[in-house]
Amino acid sequence: MTTEQLPHLETFAKAAEARSFTAAARALGLTQAAVSQRIHALEKTLATTLFQREGGHTALTEAGRRLYEYAQRILALHREARADLTGSKAPLAGELTLAASSVPGEHLLPGLLTAFRERQPHVQVRATVADTKQVLHAVEQGQAHLGLVGGRDDNPHLEFRRFACDDLALIVPAKQPWRKHKEISLDKLREQPLILRETGSASRRCLEEALAKAGTSLRDLRVAVELGSNEAIKEAVVRGLGVAVLSTRAVERELAAGTFHALQITGLPLVREIFVTWDRRRALPIPARLFLDLLETNPPSA
Repeated sequence: MTTEQLPHLETFAKAAEARSFTAAARALGLTQAAVSQRIHALEKTLATTLFQREGGHTALTEAGRRLYEYAQRILALHREARADLTGSKAPLAGELTLAASSVPGEHLLPGLLTAFRERQPHVQVRATVADTKQVLHAVEQGQAHLGLVGGRDDNPHLEFRRFACDDLALIVPAKQPWRKHKEISLDKLREQPLILRETGSASRRCLEEALAKAGTSLRDLRVAVELGSNEAIKEAVVRGLGVAVLSTRAVERELAAGTFHALQITGLPLVREIFVTWDRRRALPIPARLFLDLLETNPPSA
């Protein structure tokens, strides 16, 4: 008695990761019709549906998610057997797409990519930096396998895993009279023009949430200007346009050089968690899983 083999697992895995038969076909050098035929043959063998159409993409069904786990193990065994019998281990290749918000993208990602490249030198990584709202959108739309963000939301499709922390502080220029203090009151802050990140920024959300817990809001502060990047805000602070709440990671060099001074705001704790996020509806390719392993075993220092 023989057991019928499961056909086209590699094609299935690629389609699961891409959430698109067209993208899978492009990666495999096939036509979209060929990928569809292979998936249909696999579904016919198993007598079950593995994909469903969802918002212009293909999403795995519950059966598809279970099969993907088996497919990864089977394909890994194929690679292991080939390496054992031929004496040459094929390097892991593939592509990893990342999206990161400002602080993790500019201050954590470079070190993480260096460590990842040492482990997986043949994986091609593409990374973009945007604000948190744009990063979450990119992950949900399948434009990035993983996102690195300074906050989480209640999107039911996204999974979040904390991997670092970030302290925010009130940043003032070196010549500002407050430079002699370590802490100022919220009432004193109300007297100063405040420079803000744009709506959608995690650092802005952190400030808004802290103010809400203190029984106040941005409406009670003197918001002078909103800018779309930490670098623009730092330049504005240098030019005397106001003070700003920024991640201490973003102003490390300026604090060390004495260009800026950092203060805490009495009764306003400004600590946030930094998360890696992914869309739980989408099967993560091996490079993305290995990047998650890196974050777990070698997280950035606080």
